[in-house]
Amino acid sequence: QVQLVESGGGLVQAGGSLTLSCAASGIAGSITVMSWYRQAPGKQRELVASKNRDGRTAYLDSVKGRFTISRDNAKNTIYLQMNSLEPEDTAVYYCYVRARVDYWGQGTQVTVSS
Repeated sequence: QVQLVESGGGLVQAGGSLTLSCAASGIAGSITVMSWYRQAPGKQRELVASKNRDGRTAYLDSVKGRFTISRDNAKNTIYLQMNSLEPEDTAVYYCYVRARVDYWGQGTQVTVSS
């Protein structure tokens, strides 16, 4: 059974920090990409950060320098360290995994108050 278990969301004041984690299990085949997306109310889902198995990373321009994605390949777990959070970062954050097929987590709410 495939599981993507996300944790770490919550309410934080502007300027604060949160760390999200996503542990994947039961996935057949090699995981090539693990990413975080987010979706704010009334907006499209957007890619926040991504890390390939070979270590290459990509970030949304608005989070560069504030967010850091890391990955533990042995544990099939990714993390998103979010610093200097802004109210505009408020969204549901989703874990995404690409293996033979694509998998999505259930989402975790991040709310940044001003």
